[in-house]
Amino acid sequence: MAGCVDESIVYRDRDLFENPLPAALSFVGYTSQDDKLTVCGNCHVSAQAQWQATNHAGAWSTLQQSGHAQAFCEGCHTVNQLGNVETEIAGHAATGEERYQDVQCESCHGAGLAHINNPNKETVPLAQMAVDTLTGCGECHQGDHHPFVNQWAESGHGTVVAYAAGREGCQDCHTGEGALRLFGVNTNYLERDSIDQPDRHLPITCAVCHDPHGSEDGSQLRYPIDFPSVDVNLCMQCHQKRGSPDLDAANRGPHSPEGPTILGTAGWFPPGLQSPIVSTHGSTEQNPRLCAGCHVQSYEVTDEVTGDFVFRATGHSFEATPCVDAQGAQLPGPCDNDAKSYLSCTECHSEEVARGLVEAAETSVVPLITELEGLLALVDPGEFDPDDGVYTVAEGAQFNLDLAETSGAVVHNALLIRSLLSASITEVRDFYGLP
Repeated sequence: MAGCVDESIVYRDRDLFENPLPAALSFVGYTSQDDKLTVCGNCHVSAQAQWQATNHAGAWSTLQQSGHAQAFCEGCHTVNQLGNVETEIAGHAATGEERYQDVQCESCHGAGLAHINNPNKETVPLAQMAVDTLTGCGECHQGDHHPFVNQWAESGHGTVVAYAAGREGCQDCHTGEGALRLFGVNTNYLERDSIDQPDRHLPITCAVCHDPHGSEDGSQLRYPIDFPSVDVNLCMQCHQKRGSPDLDAANRGPHSPEGPTILGTAGWFPPGLQSPIVSTHGSTEQNPRLCAGCHVQSYEVTDEVTGDFVFRATGHSFEATPCVDAQGAQLPGPCDNDAKSYLSCTECHSEEVARGLVEAAETSVVPLITELEGLLALVDPGEFDPDDGVYTVAEGAQFNLDLAETSGAVVHNALLIRSLLSASITEVRDFYGLP
Protein backbone atom coordinates (compact mmCIF):
# COMPACT_ATOMS: atom_id res chain seq x y z
CA MET A 1 0.00 0.00 0.00
CA ALA A 2 1.44 3.24 -1.08
CA GLY A 3 2.27 5.70 1.62
CA CYS A 4 0.42 9.00 2.04
CA VAL A 5 1.85 11.96 0.24
CA ASP A 6 2.22 15.03 2.37
CA GLU A 7 0.55 17.85 0.47
CA SER A 8 -0.11 21.39 1.67
CA ILE A 9 -2.92 23.30 -0.02
CA VAL A 10 -2.73 27.03 0.38
CA TYR A 11 -5.70 29.33 -0.35
CA ARG A 12 -5.11 32.95 -1.16
CA ASP A 13 -7.90 35.44 -1.69
CA ARG A 14 -7.57 37.51 -4.80
CA ASP A 15 -7.14 41.24 -4.44
CA LEU A 16 -10.55 42.80 -4.94
CA PHE A 17 -9.19 46.27 -5.61
CA GLU A 18 -6.14 48.45 -5.53
CA ASN A 19 -5.82 50.64 -2.48
CA PRO A 20 -6.99 54.17 -3.33
CA LEU A 21 -4.66 57.12 -3.49
CA PRO A 22 -4.60 59.25 -0.31
CA ALA A 23 -6.16 62.13 -2.26
CA ALA A 24 -9.26 60.01 -2.95
CA LEU A 25 -10.14 60.19 0.77
CA SER A 26 -10.97 56.47 1.08
CA PHE A 27 -13.32 56.25 -1.90
CA VAL A 28 -12.62 52.93 -3.66
CA GLY A 29 -14.75 52.99 -6.84
CA TYR A 30 -14.63 50.12 -9.31
CA THR A 31 -12.97 46.74 -9.07
CA SER A 32 -13.43 46.47 -12.83
CA GLN A 33 -14.57 49.38 -14.95
CA ASP A 34 -15.16 47.15 -17.99
CA ASP A 35 -17.52 44.84 -16.07
CA LYS A 36 -19.16 47.69 -14.11
CA LEU A 37 -18.25 45.80 -10.93
CA THR A 38 -17.94 48.12 -7.97
CA VAL A 39 -15.76 47.16 -5.03
CA CYS A 40 -18.90 47.25 -2.89
CA GLY A 41 -20.61 44.92 -5.34
CA ASN A 42 -18.19 42.08 -4.59
CA CYS A 43 -20.15 41.54 -1.37
CA HIS A 44 -23.42 43.38 -1.97
CA VAL A 45 -24.31 41.31 -5.00
CA SER A 46 -28.03 42.05 -5.12
CA ALA A 47 -27.60 45.81 -4.88
CA GLN A 48 -24.84 45.63 -7.51
CA ALA A 49 -27.11 43.78 -9.96
CA GLN A 50 -29.97 46.26 -9.44
CA TRP A 51 -27.69 49.26 -9.79
CA GLN A 52 -26.14 47.99 -13.05
CA ALA A 53 -29.53 48.36 -14.76
CA THR A 54 -29.88 52.04 -13.81
CA ASN A 55 -28.85 55.15 -15.72
CA HIS A 56 -26.40 55.93 -12.94
CA ALA A 57 -24.30 52.95 -14.05
CA GLY A 58 -23.87 54.54 -17.47
CA ALA A 59 -23.49 58.14 -16.34
CA TRP A 60 -19.94 58.54 -17.69
CA SER A 61 -20.65 57.16 -21.16
CA THR A 62 -23.86 59.19 -21.35
CA LEU A 63 -21.82 62.32 -20.78
CA GLN A 64 -19.16 61.38 -23.32
CA GLN A 65 -21.79 60.60 -25.96
CA SER A 66 -23.77 63.76 -25.34
CA GLY A 67 -21.72 65.86 -27.72
CA HIS A 68 -21.14 68.58 -25.12
CA ALA A 69 -18.99 66.85 -22.48
CA GLN A 70 -16.92 69.34 -20.52
CA ALA A 71 -14.74 69.04 -17.44
CA PHE A 72 -17.19 70.87 -15.18
CA CYS A 73 -19.85 68.22 -16.00
CA GLU A 74 -17.75 65.35 -14.66
CA GLY A 75 -18.60 66.00 -11.01
CA CYS A 76 -22.13 64.67 -11.48
CA HIS A 77 -21.06 61.73 -13.62
CA THR A 78 -18.41 60.27 -11.30
CA VAL A 79 -17.77 59.23 -7.70
CA ASN A 80 -16.62 62.13 -5.56
CA GLN A 81 -17.82 64.34 -2.70
CA LEU A 82 -21.16 65.16 -4.36
CA GLY A 83 -24.27 63.35 -3.15
CA ASN A 84 -22.87 62.14 0.18
CA VAL A 85 -21.64 63.48 3.50
CA GLU A 86 -18.06 64.18 2.34
CA THR A 87 -17.32 67.90 2.05
CA GLU A 88 -13.71 67.86 0.85
CA ILE A 89 -12.64 67.17 -2.74
CA ALA A 90 -12.41 63.40 -3.17
CA GLY A 91 -12.63 60.49 -5.58
CA HIS A 92 -12.56 61.40 -9.25
CA ALA A 93 -12.51 65.12 -8.52
CA ALA A 94 -9.22 64.65 -6.63
CA THR A 95 -7.51 61.96 -8.74
CA GLY A 96 -9.15 61.81 -12.18
CA GLU A 97 -8.86 58.01 -12.09
CA GLU A 98 -11.13 55.88 -14.30
CA ARG A 99 -12.11 53.70 -11.33
CA TYR A 100 -14.39 56.53 -10.19
CA GLN A 101 -16.33 56.93 -13.43
CA ASP A 102 -20.16 56.63 -13.25
CA VAL A 103 -22.43 57.32 -10.28
CA GLN A 104 -21.60 54.35 -8.07
CA CYS A 105 -22.56 53.17 -4.57
CA GLU A 106 -20.23 55.60 -2.84
CA SER A 107 -21.79 58.57 -4.65
CA CYS A 108 -24.68 58.28 -2.20
CA HIS A 109 -23.18 56.28 0.67
CA GLY A 110 -19.81 57.98 0.93
CA ALA A 111 -16.34 56.46 1.16
CA GLY A 112 -16.31 52.68 1.65
CA LEU A 113 -12.73 51.84 2.62
CA ALA A 114 -13.31 51.87 6.39
CA HIS A 115 -16.18 49.40 6.04
CA ILE A 116 -14.15 47.15 3.74
CA ASN A 117 -11.29 47.01 6.22
CA ASN A 118 -13.61 46.42 9.17
CA PRO A 119 -16.98 45.18 7.90
CA ASN A 120 -19.46 45.72 10.73
CA LYS A 121 -22.58 47.80 11.32
CA GLU A 122 -20.67 50.63 12.92
CA THR A 123 -18.58 51.24 9.80
CA VAL A 124 -21.40 51.08 7.24
CA PRO A 125 -21.41 54.37 5.29
CA LEU A 126 -25.07 55.39 5.42
CA ALA A 127 -26.72 57.34 2.63
CA GLN A 128 -28.85 60.29 3.59
CA MET A 129 -32.56 60.75 2.92
CA ALA A 130 -32.48 64.52 3.25
CA VAL A 131 -32.05 66.55 0.07
CA ASP A 132 -31.50 70.16 -0.96
CA THR A 133 -29.15 71.90 -3.37
CA LEU A 134 -26.23 71.20 -1.01
CA THR A 135 -27.21 67.74 0.19
CA GLY A 136 -27.85 64.30 -1.27
CA CYS A 137 -29.47 63.89 -4.69
CA GLY A 138 -29.91 67.65 -4.95
CA GLU A 139 -26.18 68.26 -5.24
CA CYS A 140 -26.45 67.10 -8.85
CA HIS A 141 -30.13 67.13 -9.76
CA GLN A 142 -30.49 70.91 -9.59
CA GLY A 143 -30.07 74.13 -11.56
CA ASP A 144 -31.16 74.97 -15.11
CA HIS A 145 -29.82 71.66 -16.42
CA HIS A 146 -31.72 69.32 -14.06
CA PRO A 147 -33.85 71.42 -11.66
CA PHE A 148 -35.50 68.45 -9.98
CA VAL A 149 -34.75 69.41 -6.39
CA ASN A 150 -35.43 73.11 -7.03
CA GLN A 151 -38.96 72.37 -8.19
CA TRP A 152 -39.49 69.64 -5.61
CA ALA A 153 -38.62 72.10 -2.82
CA GLU A 154 -41.51 74.34 -3.94
CA SER A 155 -43.98 71.44 -4.03
CA GLY A 156 -46.15 69.96 -1.31
CA HIS A 157 -43.78 66.99 -1.17
CA GLY A 158 -40.93 69.28 -0.15
CA THR A 159 -42.57 70.51 3.05
CA VAL A 160 -43.36 68.78 6.31
CA VAL A 161 -46.78 69.80 7.60
CA ALA A 162 -46.12 70.04 11.33
CA TYR A 163 -49.57 69.17 12.64
CA ALA A 164 -49.82 66.11 10.36
CA ALA A 165 -46.28 64.91 11.09
CA GLY A 166 -47.09 65.09 14.80
CA ARG A 167 -50.06 62.72 14.49
CA GLU A 168 -49.21 59.02 14.27
CA GLY A 169 -52.07 58.23 11.92
CA CYS A 170 -50.92 60.87 9.43
CA GLN A 171 -47.20 60.14 9.34
CA ASP A 172 -47.38 57.43 6.67
CA CYS A 173 -48.14 60.01 4.01
CA HIS A 174 -46.90 63.26 5.54
CA THR A 175 -43.34 62.26 6.45
CA GLY A 176 -40.58 60.63 4.46
CA GLU A 177 -39.83 58.04 7.10
CA GLY A 178 -43.52 57.19 7.41
CA ALA A 179 -43.92 56.75 3.67
CA LEU A 180 -41.00 54.32 3.60
CA ARG A 181 -42.74 52.27 6.28
CA LEU A 182 -45.94 52.38 4.25
CA PHE A 183 -44.02 51.05 1.25
CA GLY A 184 -42.47 48.27 3.32
CA VAL A 185 -38.94 49.68 3.03
CA ASN A 186 -36.90 48.74 6.10
CA THR A 187 -33.51 49.97 5.00
CA ASN A 188 -31.19 52.05 7.16
CA TYR A 189 -30.22 55.64 6.39
CA LEU A 190 -28.34 58.47 8.03
CA GLU A 191 -31.25 60.25 9.69
CA ARG A 192 -33.14 57.18 10.87
CA ASP A 193 -32.16 57.39 14.55
CA SER A 194 -33.24 61.01 14.92
CA ILE A 195 -36.44 61.30 12.90
CA ASP A 196 -38.75 60.63 15.84
CA GLN A 197 -37.88 64.04 17.22
CA PRO A 198 -40.69 66.50 16.37
CA ASP A 199 -38.41 68.90 14.48
CA ARG A 200 -36.55 66.21 12.55
CA HIS A 201 -39.28 64.65 10.41
CA LEU A 202 -38.32 64.29 6.75
CA PRO A 203 -40.49 65.44 3.86
CA ILE A 204 -41.30 63.18 0.90
CA THR A 205 -37.76 63.21 -0.49
CA CYS A 206 -36.37 61.64 -3.68
CA ALA A 207 -35.60 58.26 -2.08
CA VAL A 208 -39.20 57.86 -0.93
CA CYS A 209 -40.51 57.48 -4.48
CA HIS A 210 -37.29 56.40 -6.21
CA ASP A 211 -35.26 53.35 -5.16
CA PRO A 212 -31.60 54.45 -5.38
CA HIS A 213 -30.52 50.87 -6.07
CA GLY A 214 -32.90 50.49 -9.00
CA SER A 215 -36.23 48.81 -9.66
CA GLU A 216 -38.25 47.08 -12.34
CA ASP A 217 -40.28 50.24 -12.88
CA GLY A 218 -39.15 53.21 -14.96
CA SER A 219 -37.12 56.01 -13.39
CA GLN A 220 -36.20 53.69 -10.51
CA LEU A 221 -39.67 54.14 -8.99
CA ARG A 222 -40.55 51.94 -6.03
CA TYR A 223 -44.00 51.14 -7.46
CA PRO A 224 -45.60 51.46 -10.91
CA ILE A 225 -47.44 54.60 -11.93
CA ASP A 226 -49.42 52.95 -14.72
CA PHE A 227 -51.36 50.43 -12.60
CA PRO A 228 -54.99 51.42 -11.79
CA SER A 229 -55.11 50.34 -8.16
CA VAL A 230 -54.95 52.39 -4.97
CA ASP A 231 -53.01 49.53 -3.34
CA VAL A 232 -50.32 49.32 -6.02
CA ASN A 233 -50.04 52.65 -7.82
CA LEU A 234 -47.18 54.72 -6.39
CA CYS A 235 -49.09 58.00 -6.15
CA MET A 236 -52.40 56.52 -5.09
CA GLN A 237 -51.05 54.68 -2.06
CA CYS A 238 -51.16 58.03 -0.29
CA HIS A 239 -53.58 59.99 -2.43
CA GLN A 240 -56.59 57.85 -1.57
CA LYS A 241 -57.52 58.54 2.05
CA ARG A 242 -61.26 58.74 2.68
CA GLY A 243 -62.24 58.65 -0.96
CA SER A 244 -65.42 57.01 0.33
CA PRO A 245 -67.31 57.63 3.61
CA ASP A 246 -65.55 56.32 6.71
CA LEU A 247 -67.92 56.09 9.66
CA ASP A 248 -65.05 55.57 12.10
CA ALA A 249 -63.15 58.72 11.08
CA ALA A 250 -63.32 61.75 13.34
CA ASN A 251 -63.76 63.85 10.24
CA ARG A 252 -66.17 62.12 7.89
CA GLY A 253 -65.44 64.24 4.83
CA PRO A 254 -63.12 63.27 1.95
CA HIS A 255 -59.38 63.60 2.49
CA SER A 256 -56.87 63.28 -0.36
CA PRO A 257 -59.36 61.30 -2.52
CA GLU A 258 -57.54 61.76 -5.84
CA GLY A 259 -56.82 58.07 -6.55
CA PRO A 260 -60.38 56.78 -6.09
CA THR A 261 -61.71 59.85 -7.92
CA ILE A 262 -59.68 59.26 -11.06
CA LEU A 263 -60.52 55.53 -10.92
CA GLY A 264 -64.21 56.33 -10.58
CA THR A 265 -64.85 54.75 -7.17
CA ALA A 266 -64.82 57.81 -4.89
CA GLY A 267 -67.93 59.12 -3.20
CA TRP A 268 -71.19 57.84 -1.72
CA PHE A 269 -73.11 55.91 -4.37
CA PRO A 270 -76.87 56.31 -3.98
CA PRO A 271 -79.05 53.25 -4.72
CA GLY A 272 -79.05 52.45 -8.43
CA LEU A 273 -75.77 54.24 -9.24
CA GLN A 274 -73.10 51.70 -10.17
CA SER A 275 -69.37 52.00 -9.47
CA PRO A 276 -66.91 52.62 -11.08
CA ILE A 277 -67.56 55.66 -13.25
CA VAL A 278 -64.35 56.18 -15.21
CA SER A 279 -63.54 59.13 -17.46
CA THR A 280 -60.65 59.75 -19.85
CA HIS A 281 -58.11 60.66 -17.16
CA GLY A 282 -58.67 57.34 -15.40
CA SER A 283 -58.37 55.19 -18.53
CA THR A 284 -54.99 53.47 -18.91
CA GLU A 285 -55.65 53.27 -22.65
CA GLN A 286 -56.07 57.02 -23.03
CA ASN A 287 -53.92 58.15 -20.10
CA PRO A 288 -51.41 55.31 -19.47
CA ARG A 289 -49.46 57.09 -16.71
CA LEU A 290 -52.62 58.05 -14.78
CA CYS A 291 -51.69 60.65 -12.11
CA ALA A 292 -48.22 61.19 -13.55
CA GLY A 293 -49.67 61.70 -17.02
CA CYS A 294 -50.65 65.21 -15.96
CA HIS A 295 -48.71 65.89 -12.77
CA VAL A 296 -45.20 64.77 -13.80
CA GLN A 297 -44.53 66.17 -17.26
CA SER A 298 -41.19 67.46 -18.54
CA TYR A 299 -41.01 70.28 -21.04
CA GLU A 300 -39.00 73.35 -21.98
CA VAL A 301 -40.18 76.94 -22.39
CA THR A 302 -38.43 79.21 -24.87
CA ASP A 303 -38.86 82.90 -25.62
CA GLU A 304 -41.45 83.23 -28.39
CA VAL A 305 -39.51 86.05 -30.06
CA THR A 306 -35.85 85.09 -29.69
CA GLY A 307 -36.16 81.34 -29.19
CA ASP A 308 -33.86 81.57 -26.17
CA PHE A 309 -34.24 79.09 -23.33
CA VAL A 310 -36.42 80.39 -20.48
CA PHE A 311 -37.42 77.53 -18.21
CA ARG A 312 -37.19 73.74 -17.92
CA ALA A 313 -39.97 71.85 -16.13
CA THR A 314 -39.05 68.46 -14.70
CA GLY A 315 -42.57 67.74 -13.46
CA HIS A 316 -41.36 67.72 -9.87
CA SER A 317 -43.46 70.65 -8.80
CA PHE A 318 -46.25 68.07 -9.29
CA GLU A 319 -48.54 70.85 -10.52
CA ALA A 320 -50.49 69.79 -13.61
CA THR A 321 -51.41 73.41 -14.42
CA PRO A 322 -48.96 75.68 -12.57
CA CYS A 323 -49.17 79.45 -12.43
CA VAL A 324 -46.62 81.04 -14.77
CA ASP A 325 -45.20 84.47 -15.57
CA ALA A 326 -45.38 86.19 -18.95
CA GLN A 327 -42.52 84.08 -20.33
CA GLY A 328 -43.82 80.76 -19.01
CA ALA A 329 -41.65 80.21 -15.93
CA GLN A 330 -43.54 78.71 -13.00
CA LEU A 331 -44.72 80.91 -10.12
CA PRO A 332 -46.29 80.12 -6.74
CA GLY A 333 -50.09 79.99 -6.84
CA PRO A 334 -52.96 80.42 -6.63
CA CYS A 335 -53.87 82.31 -9.81
CA ASP A 336 -56.68 82.66 -12.33
CA ASN A 337 -57.12 79.95 -14.93
CA ASP A 338 -55.84 82.17 -17.74
CA ALA A 339 -52.57 82.66 -15.84
CA LYS A 340 -51.85 78.92 -15.73
CA SER A 341 -49.72 76.84 -18.07
CA TYR A 342 -51.42 73.88 -19.74
CA LEU A 343 -48.26 72.51 -21.36
CA SER A 344 -48.59 69.32 -19.29
CA CYS A 345 -51.79 68.57 -21.18
CA THR A 346 -50.34 68.85 -24.67
CA GLU A 347 -49.77 65.11 -25.12
CA CYS A 348 -53.55 64.91 -25.65
CA HIS A 349 -54.83 68.48 -26.19
CA SER A 350 -53.64 71.88 -27.24
CA GLU A 351 -53.24 74.32 -24.35
CA GLU A 352 -56.25 76.30 -25.56
CA VAL A 353 -58.48 73.21 -25.77
CA ALA A 354 -57.33 71.91 -22.37
CA ARG A 355 -58.01 75.25 -20.68
CA GLY A 356 -61.47 75.36 -22.26
CA LEU A 357 -62.28 71.80 -21.17
CA VAL A 358 -61.34 72.57 -17.56
CA GLU A 359 -63.46 75.71 -17.53
CA ALA A 360 -66.41 73.85 -19.07
CA ALA A 361 -66.15 70.96 -16.59
CA GLU A 362 -65.97 73.25 -13.58
CA THR A 363 -68.88 75.34 -14.86
CA SER A 364 -71.01 72.25 -15.47
CA VAL A 365 -71.13 71.26 -11.79
CA VAL A 366 -71.99 74.70 -10.39
CA PRO A 367 -75.79 74.39 -10.80
CA LEU A 368 -75.70 70.85 -9.40
CA ILE A 369 -73.75 71.99 -6.35
CA THR A 370 -76.13 74.90 -5.82
CA GLU A 371 -79.20 72.68 -6.09
CA LEU A 372 -77.87 70.02 -3.71
CA GLU A 373 -76.82 72.67 -1.17
CA GLY A 374 -80.35 74.08 -1.27
CA LEU A 375 -81.94 70.68 -0.73
CA LEU A 376 -79.66 69.73 2.17
CA ALA A 377 -80.51 73.04 3.85
CA LEU A 378 -84.12 71.81 4.04
CA VAL A 379 -83.24 68.50 5.72
CA ASP A 380 -83.71 68.06 9.49
CA PRO A 381 -80.31 68.77 11.16
CA GLY A 382 -80.70 65.51 13.10
CA GLU A 383 -79.99 63.65 9.87
CA PHE A 384 -76.39 64.88 10.08
CA ASP A 385 -75.69 63.57 13.61
CA PRO A 386 -72.30 61.76 13.46
CA ASP A 387 -72.93 59.98 16.75
CA ASP A 388 -76.27 58.30 16.04
CA GLY A 389 -74.69 55.17 14.56
CA VAL A 390 -76.59 55.59 11.28
CA TYR A 391 -75.17 56.82 7.99
CA THR A 392 -78.05 58.73 6.44
CA VAL A 393 -78.91 59.76 2.89
CA ALA A 394 -78.24 63.36 3.92
CA GLU A 395 -74.76 62.50 5.18
CA GLY A 396 -73.97 60.60 1.98
CA ALA A 397 -75.13 63.49 -0.15
CA GLN A 398 -73.09 65.89 1.96
CA PHE A 399 -70.02 63.72 1.39
CA ASN A 400 -70.56 63.95 -2.38
CA LEU A 401 -70.98 67.70 -2.11
CA ASP A 402 -67.72 67.99 -0.19
CA LEU A 403 -66.01 65.73 -2.74
CA ALA A 404 -67.22 67.92 -5.61
CA GLU A 405 -65.76 70.98 -3.91
CA THR A 406 -62.40 69.30 -3.24
CA SER A 407 -59.63 70.96 -5.24
CA GLY A 408 -59.09 69.19 -8.56
CA ALA A 409 -61.93 66.68 -8.17
CA VAL A 410 -63.86 67.88 -11.22
CA VAL A 411 -60.78 67.82 -13.43
CA HIS A 412 -59.80 64.36 -12.21
CA ASN A 413 -63.20 62.92 -13.12
CA ALA A 414 -65.95 65.30 -14.16
CA LEU A 415 -68.20 62.43 -15.22
CA LEU A 416 -68.06 60.88 -11.74
CA ILE A 417 -68.71 64.16 -9.93
CA ARG A 418 -71.68 65.09 -12.11
CA SER A 419 -73.12 61.59 -11.70
CA LEU A 420 -72.75 61.63 -7.91
CA LEU A 421 -74.32 65.08 -7.59
CA SER A 422 -77.23 64.27 -9.90
CA ALA A 423 -77.96 60.96 -8.16
CA SER A 424 -77.68 62.63 -4.73
CA ILE A 425 -80.16 65.34 -5.73
CA THR A 426 -82.68 62.71 -6.83
CA GLU A 427 -82.18 60.56 -3.73
CA VAL A 428 -82.40 63.45 -1.25
CA ARG A 429 -85.54 64.80 -2.91
CA ASP A 430 -87.24 61.39 -3.01
CA PHE A 431 -86.13 60.10 0.41
CA TYR A 432 -87.08 63.23 2.35
CA GLY A 433 -90.11 64.15 0.21
CA LEU A 434 -88.68 67.53 -0.78
CA PRO A 435 -90.12 69.64 -3.63
